[in-house]
Parts: sequence; C-alpha cells; structure tokens
Amino acid sequence: MELLGERWSLLIVRELMFGPRRFSDIRTHLPGISARVLTERLAGLEASGIVRRTTVTDPVPAQLYGLSEWGQAAEPIIIALGRWAAASPLHDPTLPLSPASFLLSLKTMLDVEAARDMRLTAAFWIGTARFVARLAEGSLPVERGEPAGSDLTFAASTAPALAGVFYGGFPPEEAGVTIDGDPERARAFMALFNLPGRVDPGATRDR
Repeated sequence: MELLGERWSLLIVRELMFGPRRFSDIRTHLPGISARVLTERLAGLEASGIVRRTTVTDPVPAQLYGLSEWGQAAEPIIIALGRWAAASPLHDPTLPLSPASFLLSLKTMLDVEAARDMRLTAAFWIGTARFVARLAEGSLPVERGEPAGSDLTFAASTAPALAGVFYGGFPPEEAGVTIDGDPERARAFMALFNLPGRVDPGATRDR
C-alpha cells in the first residue's frame, strides 16, 4: 500500500500493463486526473522503481512511461483485485472503461478450465488502440499491436461496447461491435468470459 496505495497509482499501473504509453495517452484513459497529479504519480512510481521512462524519436520525439520488470509483476495483484471488485453489490458496469481495463478484465474473467482445449489469436481494435490476445492452454497473454494474422477480430469505438457484448449479452450489431472470423468460434471464445456473481451484503462468514 505504501507503493501503490495513493489515489490513481494503481490505475496508472493498469494502463501501462500492456506496454509503454505517452503522458497524453495515460491521461486520456484516466478521466478526472489532472496533469499535475499524473506528473506527481508518475514521478513517485518512477522513484519506487515501478515505472521506467524512455525517449523515442520515431515518428516524433516523445517520452514514454512503461513498467519495469518488477512493475509488470504486479499484474496478478491487479487481476485479483478486479475479480474481487466485480463481485461487489455496488458494481456498476456503466462506469468508464479504458481499452486496457477491458483487456485486463478478459484475463481476469477467463474460465481457465474451459479454455484449456482452445487455441486462437484474437485481435481487438478499440478506437485507435490495438491489442492481440493469444489463447493457449488456459492462458491469455495480451500485448499492444496487431498480429500478422488473427483468427478473430473484434472492433468497436469504445471498450464499454465490447464489454456489453462479452458480459452483457448484447447483440454485436446493436452494441456497435463488428466481429470478423468464424461465428461459432467467436461465440465459443466469448463464452469463456463471465463476471462473478455479486456477493450478498447481508451474508456473514462462519468462523
């Protein structure tokens, strides 16, 4: 908590989970954060060794913020917190959802046992963001970028639209989602992801 407990810190790490980002990209996907606070949090995470700053020259000079190897190792923590939070009786699926949040939710909600016998590559085009997920042996590694070839491609202007199709059962055409690839394979893939049941706030655990 000393390292990641400040407001916004964990969300910044979440946004960097799939690769380095520019300052403006991070801020775009964290509605409500000011430039000053983002600067302070990035500086603190960098001082702690969680974030590393690099400079690129192509296509234009820019500073990128990415996770160190140790910072990347926080992924299981974020996934566990995401699963725990999704069971909240106050969980609101209509809240803003960034592209990185949606891809992390897929890693979080994957039914590992059901996925063990399925292998495929899925591309996700969310606005201008591009991701590739490679499902194999019950694991779903995700990275930014486009694959040379993919079995399925899911495209939408926003992440909530995709979340509505994957978790809410909305028809893709009504949600503004296009799916390229074998329809049966796409349905089987989407069936691997399910939100946990919400907890009963009145229930108590026997000790």
